[in-house]
Amino acid sequence: METHISCLFPEILAIIFSYLDVKDKGRVAQVCAAWRDASYHKSVWRGVEAKLHLRRANPSLFPSLQTRGIKKVQILSLRRSLSYVIQGMPHIESLNLCGCFNLTDNGLGHAFVQDIPSLRVLNLSLCKQITDSSLGRIAQYLKNLEVLELGGCSNITNTGLLLVAWGLHRLKSLNLRSCRHVSDVGIGHLSGMTRSAAEGCLSLEKLTLQDCQKLTDLSLKHVSKGLNKLKVLNLSFCGGISDAGMIHLSHMTHLCSLNLRSCDNISDTGIMHLAMGSLRLSGLDVSFCDKIGDQSLAYIAQGLYQLKSLSLCSCHISDDGINRMVRQMHELKTLNIGQCVRITDKGLELIADHLTQLTGIDLYGCTKITKRGLERITQLPCLKVLNLGLWQMTEIVFFGLVHLFICVTEILFLY
Repeated sequence: METHISCLFPEILAIIFSYLDVKDKGRVAQVCAAWRDASYHKSVWRGVEAKLHLRRANPSLFPSLQTRGIKKVQILSLRRSLSYVIQGMPHIESLNLCGCFNLTDNGLGHAFVQDIPSLRVLNLSLCKQITDSSLGRIAQYLKNLEVLELGGCSNITNTGLLLVAWGLHRLKSLNLRSCRHVSDVGIGHLSGMTRSAAEGCLSLEKLTLQDCQKLTDLSLKHVSKGLNKLKVLNLSFCGGISDAGMIHLSHMTHLCSLNLRSCDNISDTGIMHLAMGSLRLSGLDVSFCDKIGDQSLAYIAQGLYQLKSLSLCSCHISDDGINRMVRQMHELKTLNIGQCVRITDKGLELIADHLTQLTGIDLYGCTKITKRGLERITQLPCLKVLNLGLWQMTEIVFFGLVHLFICVTEILFLY
């Protein structure tokens, strides 16, 4: 007796279809009625985000998404009312409107007119017409929101953050990248440090403040006092924070990842403050901080030795600093020292001897290293990613190194 795939039970077909990518899930539904029915099983589409162009009316669109149990939607282009989406998917859990430049306060106001308890994730990044008025609507009707992305929403002000602090007490992740009007007052609202903010967003675990130029060390004081559950803090390109602000952050015991990239006023003293506190950081990025030098590596070895990822690109470090750090960093897996032009083969040899758990290293623009140092680095037992961009190499040297890279999963040569 011959067995054919058409003999399989729908439940078995659904399990098979669940392993397909999104396009193929849609294609198998067009093969025959039996496959269509199996492919519409909710288990096939679990966790899938529908990517939609809303250009013209399609009465079957949202019933089809609901039948398949799809609750996550990304709008790629919005030429219809946002209320069309909300009405069509009353149990939506995630709504991504990133880059919908034509979305206005008026459009969002017409969509959010009643509680939407199922919505947990809302992405409004680069929706540049959105203002504090929309945040008022969000705070009023999306009480269960856990993730709010506002990166590039340059019209958001401290008043908007006050509204968020009033209404979104379950918020766990907030992105305010390049919200240029946000200042210490707004961060005080979020942290519950102002009377008018009531409780604040004290459940926040991830806060992105990249390129918020009005922030000072006072913001860090607010964060350290009010946001005790914070695990990830991005302060990259915040030129107004300084070494003194690191004192406030140094006692945030739940903080796991800190990004200080291109914070021009952070120096060795700031790293000293972080190392002397009670932090248990697993990730630290101080790339392009011009005042970071070898002394910082000594402080890191003393107090931040549990780091798994460390980025020092374009910092003024040398082989001496590497020597002072490597013996204590037994858990380090990723080391980015691209454009650290004082690093030589000696530094690479120290790394190869002591940082045996490294899986990735960035040597982009390290012009003083040679084949000798690379030979040692490629002997690291766990190494998978090696970036050698802008490394000066002749063809002869290149082919001489090829045999060394067999065990390295990814090698990047970016010239």
